[in-house]
Amino acid sequence: MTIQKSVTNAGPARRLAATAAAAALALGLAGPAAAQSAATFDAIKARGTINCGTNTGLAGFAAPDSQGVWRGLDVDLCRAVAAAMFGDATKVRYIPTTAQQRFTALQSGEVDLLSRNTTWTLSRDTSLGLDFVGINFYDGQGFMVKRSLNLTTAKQLDGATVCVQPGTTTELNLTDWFRANNIRFTPVVIERIEEVNAAFFSGRCDALTTDISGLASVRSTQGANAEQFVILPEVISKEPLGPTVRHGDSRWADIVRWTHNAMLEAEELGLTSANIDQHMASANPTIQRFVGAAGGLGQMLGLDNRWAYNIIKQVGNYGESFTRNVTPLGIQRGPNELWTKGGLMYAPPMR
Repeated sequence: MTIQKSVTNAGPARRLAATAAAAALALGLAGPAAAQSAATFDAIKARGTINCGTNTGLAGFAAPDSQGVWRGLDVDLCRAVAAAMFGDATKVRYIPTTAQQRFTALQSGEVDLLSRNTTWTLSRDTSLGLDFVGINFYDGQGFMVKRSLNLTTAKQLDGATVCVQPGTTTELNLTDWFRANNIRFTPVVIERIEEVNAAFFSGRCDALTTDISGLASVRSTQGANAEQFVILPEVISKEPLGPTVRHGDSRWADIVRWTHNAMLEAEELGLTSANIDQHMASANPTIQRFVGAAGGLGQMLGLDNRWAYNIIKQVGNYGESFTRNVTPLGIQRGPNELWTKGGLMYAPPMR
Protein backbone atom coordinates (compact mmCIF):
# COMPACT_ATOMS: atom_id res chain seq x y z
CA MET A 1 0.00 0.00 0.00
CA THR A 2 1.31 3.46 -0.90
CA ILE A 3 0.02 6.56 0.83
CA GLN A 4 -0.06 9.43 -1.64
CA LYS A 5 0.15 12.92 -0.17
CA SER A 6 2.02 16.18 -0.73
CA VAL A 7 5.59 16.34 0.49
CA THR A 8 8.16 18.49 2.19
CA ASN A 9 11.04 17.37 4.34
CA ALA A 10 13.22 20.42 4.80
CA GLY A 11 14.06 22.25 7.96
CA PRO A 12 14.89 19.94 10.91
CA ALA A 13 18.67 20.17 10.53
CA ARG A 14 18.54 23.96 10.45
CA ARG A 15 16.23 24.09 13.46
CA LEU A 16 18.40 21.75 15.53
CA ALA A 17 21.56 23.60 14.54
CA ALA A 18 19.97 26.91 15.55
CA THR A 19 18.85 25.46 18.87
CA ALA A 20 22.35 24.12 19.56
CA ALA A 21 24.00 27.40 18.62
CA ALA A 22 21.66 29.42 20.82
CA ALA A 23 22.14 27.04 23.71
CA ALA A 24 25.93 27.13 23.40
CA LEU A 25 25.85 30.93 23.34
CA ALA A 26 23.61 31.02 26.39
CA LEU A 27 25.95 28.64 28.19
CA GLY A 28 28.98 30.92 28.14
CA LEU A 29 31.47 28.24 29.12
CA ALA A 30 33.92 30.74 30.61
CA GLY A 31 31.15 32.61 32.45
CA PRO A 32 28.69 32.14 35.33
CA ALA A 33 27.17 28.87 34.11
CA ALA A 34 30.56 27.16 34.16
CA ALA A 35 31.21 28.39 37.68
CA GLN A 36 27.77 27.22 38.76
CA SER A 37 28.40 23.82 37.22
CA ALA A 38 31.63 23.45 39.18
CA ALA A 39 29.70 23.91 42.42
CA THR A 40 26.89 21.44 41.68
CA PHE A 41 27.78 18.92 44.38
CA ASP A 42 28.04 21.55 47.12
CA ALA A 43 24.87 23.29 45.97
CA ILE A 44 22.89 20.05 46.08
CA LYS A 45 24.25 19.18 49.51
CA ALA A 46 23.27 22.59 50.85
CA ARG A 47 19.82 22.46 49.23
CA GLY A 48 19.10 18.94 50.42
CA THR A 49 17.39 17.81 47.21
CA ILE A 50 18.34 16.98 43.63
CA ASN A 51 16.57 18.90 40.87
CA CYS A 52 16.06 16.24 38.21
CA GLY A 53 14.92 17.12 34.68
CA THR A 54 12.48 14.53 33.38
CA ASN A 55 10.14 13.93 30.48
CA THR A 56 6.78 15.68 30.68
CA GLY A 57 5.19 12.24 30.67
CA LEU A 58 6.42 8.98 29.14
CA ALA A 59 5.03 5.79 30.67
CA GLY A 60 7.74 3.39 31.78
CA PHE A 61 10.41 6.09 31.86
CA ALA A 62 9.09 9.22 33.58
CA ALA A 63 5.44 9.92 34.35
CA PRO A 64 3.33 10.62 37.44
CA ASP A 65 0.98 7.82 38.50
CA SER A 66 -2.64 8.26 39.58
CA GLN A 67 -1.41 9.51 42.96
CA GLY A 68 0.94 12.04 41.40
CA VAL A 69 4.05 9.99 42.27
CA TRP A 70 6.71 10.05 39.55
CA ARG A 71 7.71 6.60 38.31
CA GLY A 72 9.84 5.13 35.54
CA LEU A 73 13.29 3.93 34.57
CA ASP A 74 14.66 7.48 34.30
CA VAL A 75 12.92 8.46 37.53
CA ASP A 76 14.54 5.52 39.29
CA LEU A 77 17.95 6.83 38.28
CA CYS A 78 17.13 10.18 39.90
CA ARG A 79 15.95 8.37 43.03
CA ALA A 80 19.11 6.25 43.06
CA VAL A 81 21.34 9.33 42.91
CA ALA A 82 19.41 10.81 45.84
CA ALA A 83 19.86 7.57 47.78
CA ALA A 84 23.60 7.72 47.11
CA MET A 85 23.88 11.42 48.03
CA PHE A 86 21.56 11.60 51.03
CA GLY A 87 20.71 8.03 51.98
CA ASP A 88 17.14 8.95 51.04
CA ALA A 89 15.70 8.24 47.59
CA THR A 90 12.85 10.71 48.14
CA LYS A 91 15.13 13.75 48.13
CA VAL A 92 14.31 14.60 44.50
CA ARG A 93 12.36 17.41 42.88
CA TYR A 94 11.11 16.39 39.43
CA ILE A 95 11.08 19.13 36.80
CA PRO A 96 9.32 18.13 33.54
CA THR A 97 11.02 19.46 30.40
CA THR A 98 10.10 19.31 26.73
CA ALA A 99 12.56 18.15 24.08
CA GLN A 100 13.37 21.76 23.23
CA GLN A 101 13.61 23.00 26.84
CA ARG A 102 15.70 20.20 28.33
CA PHE A 103 19.21 21.35 27.44
CA THR A 104 18.61 24.97 28.39
CA ALA A 105 17.17 23.81 31.73
CA LEU A 106 20.38 21.91 32.46
CA GLN A 107 22.73 24.60 31.18
CA SER A 108 21.00 27.35 33.15
CA GLY A 109 21.15 25.42 36.41
CA GLU A 110 17.40 24.93 36.68
CA VAL A 111 18.10 21.19 36.90
CA ASP A 112 21.18 19.39 38.22
CA LEU A 113 20.69 16.25 36.18
CA LEU A 114 18.84 15.46 32.99
CA SER A 115 17.41 11.94 33.16
CA ARG A 116 15.06 12.17 30.22
CA ASN A 117 15.43 9.61 27.39
CA THR A 118 18.09 11.76 25.73
CA THR A 119 20.28 10.41 22.92
CA TRP A 120 24.06 10.66 23.33
CA THR A 121 25.48 12.23 20.16
CA LEU A 122 28.80 13.82 19.26
CA SER A 123 27.32 17.28 18.70
CA ARG A 124 25.48 17.30 22.01
CA ASP A 125 28.53 16.02 23.87
CA THR A 126 30.85 18.64 22.39
CA SER A 127 28.90 21.79 21.50
CA LEU A 128 26.28 22.13 24.23
CA GLY A 129 28.51 22.09 27.30
CA LEU A 130 27.07 18.79 28.49
CA ASP A 131 28.54 15.51 29.66
CA PHE A 132 26.78 12.21 29.09
CA VAL A 133 27.75 9.96 31.97
CA GLY A 134 26.36 6.61 30.86
CA ILE A 135 23.71 4.77 28.87
CA ASN A 136 20.73 3.48 30.80
CA PHE A 137 18.72 2.36 27.77
CA TYR A 138 19.81 1.23 24.30
CA ASP A 139 17.09 2.09 21.82
CA GLY A 140 16.41 2.80 18.15
CA GLN A 141 13.92 4.88 16.21
CA GLY A 142 10.88 3.34 14.57
CA PHE A 143 7.38 4.01 13.26
CA MET A 144 3.90 3.26 14.55
CA VAL A 145 0.80 3.20 12.34
CA LYS A 146 -2.83 2.15 12.54
CA ARG A 147 -3.26 -1.58 11.98
CA SER A 148 -6.06 -0.80 9.53
CA LEU A 149 -3.52 0.60 7.04
CA ASN A 150 -2.24 -2.98 6.57
CA LEU A 151 1.38 -1.84 6.28
CA THR A 152 4.17 -4.35 6.87
CA THR A 153 7.19 -2.09 6.32
CA ALA A 154 8.03 1.59 6.71
CA LYS A 155 9.02 1.62 3.04
CA GLN A 156 5.30 1.60 2.26
CA LEU A 157 4.94 5.08 3.82
CA ASP A 158 5.49 6.89 0.52
CA GLY A 159 3.58 10.18 0.67
CA ALA A 160 2.65 9.74 4.33
CA THR A 161 2.27 12.41 6.99
CA VAL A 162 4.51 11.70 9.98
CA CYS A 163 4.13 13.22 13.46
CA VAL A 164 7.47 14.19 15.05
CA GLN A 165 8.91 16.47 17.74
CA PRO A 166 11.23 19.29 16.60
CA GLY A 167 14.77 19.82 17.88
CA THR A 168 15.39 16.10 18.30
CA THR A 169 17.59 13.44 16.74
CA THR A 170 14.26 11.82 15.83
CA GLU A 171 13.49 14.65 13.42
CA LEU A 172 16.92 14.46 11.80
CA ASN A 173 16.83 10.67 11.48
CA LEU A 174 13.38 10.86 9.92
CA THR A 175 14.57 13.16 7.15
CA ASP A 176 17.76 11.16 6.55
CA TRP A 177 15.94 7.82 6.32
CA PHE A 178 13.24 9.00 3.90
CA ARG A 179 15.80 10.74 1.73
CA ALA A 180 18.10 7.70 1.69
CA ASN A 181 15.19 5.48 0.64
CA ASN A 182 13.85 8.00 -1.90
CA ILE A 183 10.47 8.10 -0.18
CA ARG A 184 8.30 11.21 0.08
CA PHE A 185 6.70 12.36 3.34
CA THR A 186 5.17 15.37 5.04
CA PRO A 187 6.35 16.04 8.60
CA VAL A 188 3.80 17.28 11.14
CA VAL A 189 6.07 19.03 13.65
CA ILE A 190 4.65 19.63 17.15
CA GLU A 191 6.71 20.60 20.21
CA ARG A 192 4.92 18.98 23.15
CA ILE A 193 4.94 15.19 23.19
CA GLU A 194 1.37 15.02 24.49
CA GLU A 195 0.17 17.03 21.49
CA VAL A 196 2.25 14.94 19.08
CA ASN A 197 0.63 11.78 20.38
CA ALA A 198 -2.86 13.31 20.33
CA ALA A 199 -2.36 14.35 16.72
CA PHE A 200 -1.45 10.82 15.73
CA PHE A 201 -4.29 9.12 17.57
CA SER A 202 -6.80 11.63 16.19
CA GLY A 203 -5.76 10.70 12.64
CA ARG A 204 -3.92 13.89 11.78
CA CYS A 205 -0.84 11.81 10.88
CA ASP A 206 -0.45 8.47 9.13
CA ALA A 207 2.55 7.54 11.28
CA LEU A 208 4.20 8.47 14.56
CA THR A 209 7.96 8.28 14.85
CA THR A 210 10.17 8.29 17.93
CA ASP A 211 12.31 5.79 19.85
CA ILE A 212 10.72 2.34 19.82
CA SER A 213 10.47 2.41 23.60
CA GLY A 214 8.54 5.65 23.29
CA LEU A 215 6.20 4.12 20.72
CA ALA A 216 5.50 1.18 23.02
CA SER A 217 4.94 3.58 25.90
CA VAL A 218 2.50 5.71 23.92
CA ARG A 219 0.65 2.67 22.63
CA SER A 220 0.23 1.37 26.19
CA THR A 221 -1.80 4.48 27.09
CA GLN A 222 -4.56 3.41 24.70
CA GLY A 223 -5.76 0.56 26.90
CA ALA A 224 -8.09 -1.79 25.06
CA ASN A 225 -7.48 0.13 21.83
CA ALA A 226 -3.72 -0.54 21.88
CA GLU A 227 -4.13 -3.48 19.50
CA GLN A 228 -5.33 -1.08 16.82
CA PHE A 229 -1.76 0.19 16.40
CA VAL A 230 1.37 -1.63 15.21
CA ILE A 231 5.06 -0.77 15.39
CA LEU A 232 6.68 -1.43 12.03
CA PRO A 233 9.80 -3.65 11.95
CA GLU A 234 12.37 -1.08 10.78
CA VAL A 235 14.85 0.30 13.34
CA ILE A 236 16.33 3.28 11.52
CA SER A 237 18.88 4.60 14.03
CA LYS A 238 21.02 4.01 17.09
CA GLU A 239 19.60 5.78 20.14
CA PRO A 240 21.82 5.33 23.21
CA LEU A 241 19.81 7.10 25.92
CA GLY A 242 21.38 8.27 29.13
CA PRO A 243 21.74 10.79 31.95
CA THR A 244 23.41 14.13 31.33
CA VAL A 245 25.12 16.71 33.56
CA ARG A 246 26.81 20.03 32.91
CA HIS A 247 30.34 19.96 31.58
CA GLY A 248 33.12 20.91 33.98
CA ASP A 249 32.04 19.26 37.23
CA SER A 250 33.74 15.87 37.34
CA ARG A 251 32.77 15.23 40.97
CA TRP A 252 29.04 15.42 40.26
CA ALA A 253 29.46 13.50 36.99
CA ASP A 254 31.27 10.73 38.88
CA ILE A 255 28.40 10.36 41.34
CA VAL A 256 25.75 10.05 38.63
CA ARG A 257 27.95 7.74 36.54
CA TRP A 258 28.74 5.38 39.41
CA THR A 259 25.15 5.37 40.62
CA HIS A 260 24.13 3.89 37.28
CA ASN A 261 27.08 1.50 37.37
CA ALA A 262 26.15 0.40 40.90
CA MET A 263 22.67 -0.61 39.72
CA LEU A 264 24.23 -2.73 36.97
CA GLU A 265 26.88 -4.22 39.26
CA ALA A 266 24.25 -5.18 41.83
CA GLU A 267 22.26 -7.07 39.24
CA GLU A 268 25.37 -8.92 38.12
CA LEU A 269 26.18 -9.80 41.74
CA GLY A 270 22.63 -10.95 42.40
CA LEU A 271 22.00 -8.17 44.93
CA THR A 272 18.40 -6.97 45.08
CA SER A 273 16.34 -4.68 47.28
CA ALA A 274 14.90 -7.80 48.92
CA ASN A 275 18.13 -9.67 49.68
CA ILE A 276 20.90 -7.10 50.09
CA ASP A 277 20.62 -7.11 53.90
CA GLN A 278 21.42 -10.81 53.85
CA HIS A 279 24.74 -10.04 52.12
CA MET A 280 26.01 -7.41 54.56
CA ALA A 281 28.35 -9.95 56.16
CA SER A 282 29.30 -11.69 52.91
CA ALA A 283 32.83 -13.08 52.62
CA ASN A 284 32.92 -12.11 48.94
CA PRO A 285 35.38 -9.17 48.71
CA THR A 286 33.49 -7.63 45.76
CA ILE A 287 30.25 -7.61 47.76
CA GLN A 288 32.10 -6.29 50.84
CA ARG A 289 33.26 -3.31 48.79
CA PHE A 290 29.80 -2.84 47.31
CA VAL A 291 27.92 -2.70 50.63
CA GLY A 292 30.57 -0.48 52.23
CA ALA A 293 32.07 -3.01 54.61
CA ALA A 294 35.51 -2.60 52.98
CA GLY A 295 37.33 -0.60 50.34
CA GLY A 296 36.17 2.92 51.15
CA LEU A 297 34.53 3.44 47.74
CA GLY A 298 32.11 6.00 49.14
CA GLN A 299 34.94 8.16 50.44
CA MET A 300 36.41 8.26 46.94
CA LEU A 301 33.14 9.82 45.74
CA GLY A 302 32.69 12.10 48.74
CA LEU A 303 29.77 9.95 49.93
CA ASP A 304 28.96 7.61 52.79
CA ASN A 305 30.53 4.19 52.29
CA ARG A 306 27.03 2.66 52.29
CA TRP A 307 26.05 4.73 49.23
CA ALA A 308 25.66 1.71 46.93
CA TYR A 309 23.81 -0.27 49.61
CA ASN A 310 21.36 2.62 49.97
CA ILE A 311 20.74 2.67 46.20
CA ILE A 312 19.85 -1.02 46.02
CA LYS A 313 17.92 -1.14 49.31
CA GLN A 314 15.72 1.82 48.39
CA VAL A 315 15.50 1.65 44.58
CA GLY A 316 16.74 -1.77 43.47
CA ASN A 317 19.19 -2.95 40.84
CA TYR A 318 18.89 -2.17 37.12
CA GLY A 319 16.98 -5.35 36.39
CA GLU A 320 14.45 -4.61 39.11
CA SER A 321 13.90 -1.13 37.71
CA PHE A 322 13.55 -2.44 34.16
CA THR A 323 11.07 -5.14 35.18
CA ARG A 324 9.03 -2.73 37.26
CA ASN A 325 8.83 0.03 34.67
CA VAL A 326 9.63 -1.12 31.14
CA THR A 327 8.58 -4.78 30.96
CA PRO A 328 4.86 -3.87 31.36
CA LEU A 329 5.14 -1.99 28.05
CA GLY A 330 5.87 -5.28 26.29
CA ILE A 331 9.55 -4.41 25.73
CA GLN A 332 12.08 -7.21 26.18
CA ARG A 333 15.52 -6.62 27.69
CA GLY A 334 17.32 -7.24 24.37
CA PRO A 335 20.46 -5.08 24.22
CA ASN A 336 19.61 -3.79 27.70
CA GLU A 337 20.36 -7.19 29.17
CA LEU A 338 23.57 -7.67 31.14
CA TRP A 339 26.70 -8.51 29.15
CA THR A 340 26.77 -11.90 30.90
CA LYS A 341 23.42 -12.66 29.24
CA GLY A 342 24.21 -11.41 25.75
CA GLY A 343 23.32 -7.75 26.24
CA LEU A 344 25.30 -4.51 26.24
CA MET A 345 24.95 -3.48 29.88
CA TYR A 346 28.38 -3.58 31.50
CA ALA A 347 29.66 -1.83 34.61
CA PRO A 348 33.41 -1.12 35.06
CA PRO A 349 34.95 -2.79 38.13
CA MET A 350 33.99 -1.18 41.45
CA ARG A 351 37.28 -1.31 43.30
